[in-house]
Amino acid sequence: MKIVDVSAFYTPHGGGVRTYVDRKLAHAAAAGHDMAVIIPGAHDGEERLPGGGRLISVASPKLIFDGRYRYFRSADPVHAILDAEQPDIVEASSPWRTANIVADWQGSARKALFMHADPMSTYAYRWFGQIAHKDTIDRGFAFFWNHLRRAAEQFDTIICANPFLTERMTEAGIARVTTLPLGIEAERFSPTHRSEALRARLLAECQLGPEARLLLGVGRLSPEKRWPMIINAVTKASARHPMGLILIGHGRERASILKAIGGNPHVRLVDGVEDREMLATIMASADALVHGCESETFGLVVAEAAASGLPLILPDEGGASGFADKARGEVYRAAKVKSLARALEAFLQRDLEPMRTAAAAYARDVMSIQDHFDQLFQSYAALIDRRLAA
Repeated sequence: MKIVDVSAFYTPHGGGVRTYVDRKLAHAAAAGHDMAVIIPGAHDGEERLPGGGRLISVASPKLIFDGRYRYFRSADPVHAILDAEQPDIVEASSPWRTANIVADWQGSARKALFMHADPMSTYAYRWFGQIAHKDTIDRGFAFFWNHLRRAAEQFDTIICANPFLTERMTEAGIARVTTLPLGIEAERFSPTHRSEALRARLLAECQLGPEARLLLGVGRLSPEKRWPMIINAVTKASARHPMGLILIGHGRERASILKAIGGNPHVRLVDGVEDREMLATIMASADALVHGCESETFGLVVAEAAASGLPLILPDEGGASGFADKARGEVYRAAKVKSLARALEAFLQRDLEPMRTAAAAYARDVMSIQDHFDQLFQSYAALIDRRLAA
């Protein structure tokens, strides 16, 4: 099977999209598929990766608001590459311009749109959710849904990573929508990596003793992650019981997050952990992961924490909420600092051991990245089989 993925969000600077794409190329090669990814780059070119697969760059300008990323200025060079490649499957990984570029290509390949982004939750619902109902916001952003409906007509399948987005897409009149969760490195994240010595050191960094609870937050320092809300709620809840927060991430909101931390000695910001083995050990060694983003399409960090046997404190909306379970954590109303503070207070009053036992049992059920790609490629093969049968 020959697959071409048009990926507008891929950047050599790293991030979740690059990690996902690189693993996808390697898994496709190992499974015997010929796969290439078309990306916006500094110049035209092609690179064959050591793990298998190819990156085909199209010379593209930088985004004005974030120079790490570029955008396809024109559909023509992308269409020319698709004409030359003649894939069996062509995938668009963004609901914006990339979806239009792939939808408008006139080749014979089956087409798939993978919703790696949820613009309505990330922007519109977050911006206006405090003053308007989602139905009202959807009407105000009808241009987006109209655009998506028009593009989706040209796709054989639309894939969402969580059932909540699938439901919203279906309710918006978009057909052929299916749910396929993402996966994690099952061989890396595990409760067996827990280190009580590391936990004690991290609590000491927060100027707390081992009797305190240790919370972990991991993710980009960007507005939709709602780190100031989390810091505020942790500060409120820890007034009655000692609790530390280690926040791991980097991004453009660093200054505002440091301002939110202020002089609180129990909250520490760590500028990213590049060592994945160390990150896995930190996850397994904390007492709970606290997550603030209700606009995740899946919640990869939450899945990694779940695979590490970590109790979870999660919002009740978005992809991450699919991991919520009262037996192994707490749930709060999305974007509500008072609700999060109450959830943290409830967590502090609970016995940790039953939660950790339930979380460790659930860890075995988190989907691996290998299973995710197997299911994805099987669904693509089924599309090709249906075309041949027709």
